[in-house]
Amino acid sequence: MHEKTPSESPRIVELGVQSEHAVPSSSERRLNELGYKSEFRRDMSLFGVLGISFCAIGILTGMSSAFQTGLFSGGPLGLFWGWNICSLFMLFIALSLAEICSVFPTMGGLYFWTGWIYSIAMIFTGTSGNLSVALYLASLAEVGQGRTLTRVEIAAIAWGVNILSGIINTVGTKAIGALSTFNLWWTLGGTLVLVITLLVKAPVKNSAEFVFTDFENFTGWQSRGFVVLLGFLQAVYTLEGCETAAQVAEEAKRAELLAPLAVVGSIVGSWIIGLAYMLALLFSVQSIASVQATGYALPIAQLYFDAVGRRLTLLCLAVVMLAQLMAAVTAFTASSRLLYALARDDALPGKAWFTALNRFQAPYVGVWLSVLVGCVISCAYIGSAIAFNAILSSAAIAVMLSYLQPILIRTLWPATSLPARGPFSLGRWSWPINFASTLFTVFICVLFILPTATPVTELNMNYAIVAIGGVILIACIAWATWGRSHFFGPVRTIAEESYEEETKT
Repeated sequence: MHEKTPSESPRIVELGVQSEHAVPSSSERRLNELGYKSEFRRDMSLFGVLGISFCAIGILTGMSSAFQTGLFSGGPLGLFWGWNICSLFMLFIALSLAEICSVFPTMGGLYFWTGWIYSIAMIFTGTSGNLSVALYLASLAEVGQGRTLTRVEIAAIAWGVNILSGIINTVGTKAIGALSTFNLWWTLGGTLVLVITLLVKAPVKNSAEFVFTDFENFTGWQSRGFVVLLGFLQAVYTLEGCETAAQVAEEAKRAELLAPLAVVGSIVGSWIIGLAYMLALLFSVQSIASVQATGYALPIAQLYFDAVGRRLTLLCLAVVMLAQLMAAVTAFTASSRLLYALARDDALPGKAWFTALNRFQAPYVGVWLSVLVGCVISCAYIGSAIAFNAILSSAAIAVMLSYLQPILIRTLWPATSLPARGPFSLGRWSWPINFASTLFTVFICVLFILPTATPVTELNMNYAIVAIGGVILIACIAWATWGRSHFFGPVRTIAEESYEEETKT
């Protein structure tokens, strides 16, 4: 056998040897075929992996935190139709990603398809989630005690939530799997509680005509069509995260099948759950103008307060806040696994640190780096909420750009972009679904950087283009100064001899 170069095939680096008496499972055999030795215990069942994606999507939290975006840009009409249209196309994206995941059920998921941009996006997403927890606590204080928290206090709470997320993730796979499963049932039960509470207690129920046809515009733009399209951002923002199941594939049983099913199932479930919750909100909203003029940290608190009163508002906020906390925790689960995958393939300095696992099977260095970055970014909220929001809005675009790259490759080179087909395959529908996903992703990426209000001022300017430009610049500088001389593609962590012996077993 001749010596292999980086351009010819992945390099071989022996990081350990599996027990010669162990019979590898189908998931481990597939991982070995890709050149990786199994380092994690496969403790996650379908519900655990599905719960990871549900946590990341955070249907209750995303819908609650971003509801006002659609409410002020198109109103009920834009929210209802935007949700269903975007859910359909996000399902197409999930199907496209699931097909790829079935062939490459490896740790890090999208890392293999997009690298640093997606990794940065996941850290930013966790930071955003932790600040949202702080804002829910601030809203609870405002509603329950009439006390308005300062930005410093909110940032301090966000620090605490960041650190708590790090501690939970340090415990390891079993704790995260149990948390994800619990979140799945909490989301279902919480949605039921919120829907019943809103529909039963709201003093005035809106008509079906209002829910399905009422148009609202607080943006200043004159084009009704453009205003409704701006409302689409609420749906896309809420539904991002289905791919998170792929990032823990090496910790799942039968990952080549269960991870893709979790990717798709999380979108289908979120579509249905989100629709039920949205309809309850629209039927029970008492005054859109009141929500728009609210002084609460989160506008959804005003909607709850008008519809169900003070005490039940506290209940509703607590239900969503706990769901948000679990979503934030799993975001750091994802980012730490991404950093692990990057380091394993020499795409990140400090390989020995980032690939080290503690006794709980957690890549703890990646966890605490995510916590550190989250705490630093949270400090920006003290100085400028606009700057903080610009940083975090780049995460939503970065995630969509991360979806675009592998799906575009599948669209342009359908016959050669996958070495084989996994147990989850779209068959003859693969290209049409990938093509539709590509068009929608490009459209959303453009929509995300357009001004959301007019006239444009320094206070309402959409700085997302600046923030995402910064993320891309960081990735380019990292590649130019370090990556191009260190990263040559996937590194085999299992010796060929060991793999050949295992395949004969």
